[in-house]
Parts: sequence; C-alpha cells; structure tokens
Amino acid sequence: MSNVEPHPTEQRVCGGEVDRTGPEPDTELLEAREVPLGGPRAMLVHRALPGRNRRMVGAWCFADVYGPTDVTVGAGMQVPPHPHIGLQTVSWLVQGSVHHLDGLGSDQMVHPGQLNLMTAGHGIAHSERTPSGAPGLLHGAQLWVALPADTREGAAHFEHHADLPEFTVPGARVTVIMGELGGHRSPARTHTPLVGAEIIVQAGQSAHLPVDPAFEHGLLPLDGPVRAHGHRVVPGSLLYLGAGREGVRVHADERTHLLLLGGEPFREDLVMWWNFVGRDHEEIVRARTQWEEQRDGRTEGTRFPPVTADGGEALPAPELPNARLRPRPRHRES
Repeated sequence: MSNVEPHPTEQRVCGGEVDRTGPEPDTELLEAREVPLGGPRAMLVHRALPGRNRRMVGAWCFADVYGPTDVTVGAGMQVPPHPHIGLQTVSWLVQGSVHHLDGLGSDQMVHPGQLNLMTAGHGIAHSERTPSGAPGLLHGAQLWVALPADTREGAAHFEHHADLPEFTVPGARVTVIMGELGGHRSPARTHTPLVGAEIIVQAGQSAHLPVDPAFEHGLLPLDGPVRAHGHRVVPGSLLYLGAGREGVRVHADERTHLLLLGGEPFREDLVMWWNFVGRDHEEIVRARTQWEEQRDGRTEGTRFPPVTADGGEALPAPELPNARLRPRPRHRES
C-alpha cells in the first residue's frame, strides 16, 4: 500500500475521549488523521501511526485503517505499482478481498483472516487492488514493520498465510498474525521481537490478554469503539500502552474487531518518507532516484523489478522537500 502523505499534517479527524476516571501514566491516545490513498482514484484511510509525538510501537511504524467502503459504487482499493525499502507490509482484512502483485512474480488474493506479508528489504515494487467480483464491502488495515539494521538490506520476500493460530479467552477470540501470544506462534517471518494479533471481543464483554512485559503495545480498533486502560478508543485511533505490564484488558459494548500490536522498543532512528524507511537523507534520495529512473524507462535496474502482471502505470514519487530529511526517534518527548 502506498503512503501518499510525504509531508504529514497534524490534522486530527477521529480519535477518542479520555475517561477521566484515571488513565494510567504510561498510556497515550494516538488520534487518527484522514489521508487519501493511491493516486487519482484515492480511497480515504485513517492513519494513527506515525503520530506527531509517538512514531512507533515496537517495530510497528505505520498503521492505516480503511473502510468499510462500498466497492459496488466506487473503485475500492486501486493502488498502482509503487516501491518500498526497509520494511515489511502487513495486509489484514475484516471484509472484502485485495489482489496483491509484485516484482517477484507473486500473485495472491487475500481474504479476511488471512495474512499477506511482504518483506521489502533492499527494494521491491507491488500493487494492491480490489479485484472484479469482490464482495461488496472492503474493510481492513495496512501496517508496516520497520526492518532492523542487520536485515533491512536483505532480499525481498513475499509470503501468504491462510491458516493462522487461533485461541479463545473469556469474552474474545484471538488470531495470532505475527509473533507469539498466549503460547501460540504465527508462522510469519519476523525480524525483531514483536506481536500482532486480531482480537474479536464479543458484545458487552471484557477480555484480558497476557502479554510480554518487555514489549510496549498498541490497541487499534477496526470497527467499533472499545474501552481500555482508562480510555475510550474509536476505530482508526491507537491506544499506546507502555512496557512493563503483564496483561492488556479491553471492553466492547458491541462485537468489535481490534488489533493488538506490540514489540520490544525499536532503538534505531528512522527516516520515513513516502514508501521508504531508511536511516538518512542520502539513502532516501538514492531510492527515489532509482525508482524514477526505472519507472520512466531510463534504466533497467534490478532494485525495483517491474510489476508486469499489473498492467497499470506505476506511481511517480513525490518531490523531495527543500530541507534535508532527518532521522527521528521512536518518540518525541513533550
């Protein structure tokens, strides 16, 4: 999925209400902003990560929630071929279907409860589109995981997992998307200690999940508000929960899907610009130049093999800002 927000604004369009009965000091509500996704037929998404002050939860560095969108009256998701470096893309659906194509030759549909995981490494290009004949509603999340220094220049890779581990706790059903939770481990490839899980909380129920106290966590509701650790969190916003806790608790008045994202705090400062996750200005400039030269046919470089099966015109990179891009830490102190 393309990050078409090269210069993020701080406009907040959805969020939550702080419950003044006593929020914990190591919590932070990251309200989402509305961002257009994917070129001239853009679909609006709600983006909670990166936020103004908190940019990461573990290695998770990007979180979009989209839909539910009626694809019978619009184009749905139509994200043409575009590049990535230095990250993994995690595609997760609640409703609908999305067709993934990439420069490795991967051709994979993803449906609710299944995982599409693409590791960009040194570089890859892909497209994501709502296929013809798709179900009427499209609803899901697109997430990025930053790759650490020792693997971020590795070879690109794609994997699809249709059978992920599931378990139940009182009040909820859990699917482990990445990492390990409750003694259940996902087969998905990870490069830092992290966890990603979908939690379906039943109407009027509260659920408690044991978590790794070495991890910080985030709760990202997808289709209904939840109350957790002193906050009311609406869909698209993210509640940050600091490390040191052994459990996460959440309550939903209606049946609700939410994502639990977590991991060891990521200690490397990042430069995030467009679809690239790097470490300095020069690295981003090189990647942009190589993409533009390959996109318009000036070179036949191998960093971003073309997505020939897509047939659509690749997305041009936005112009770089006049100022140098600076590495930023995972959290900016107030």
